[in-house]
Amino acid sequence: MRNGASESPGRQRQSTLLAHIMGFTYYGFVNITLSIDEEVVKQVRKIAIERDTTLTGLVRAYLEELAVEHARSGRKRRERDALERSFERFQFRVGKRTWKREDLYARS
Repeated sequence: MRNGASESPGRQRQSTLLAHIMGFTYYGFVNITLSIDEEVVKQVRKIAIERDTTLTGLVRAYLEELAVEHARSGRKRRERDALERSFERFQFRVGKRTWKREDLYARS
């Protein structure tokens, strides 16, 4: 699965999309080295077996989801900022308010 040949089309598209989102200049996998407590590794390997995957698969899935979540939050923040700028841009003044809220609901 290292070269992507045995990946499903959806998985390849997701990896390509992730690489594009994160600004990578390549679309392959990168090997990393982690220092993790041996007992944690044993526990997580058992979890991986229960989920029919590997320790590497669990780590990869978590990191991919983290990157996608971060990209989503960045997009939401940019959209919110743009909306706030548009509120400021299209704001208009109507003069001093001379009425009270209670006046709006006064019964005749």
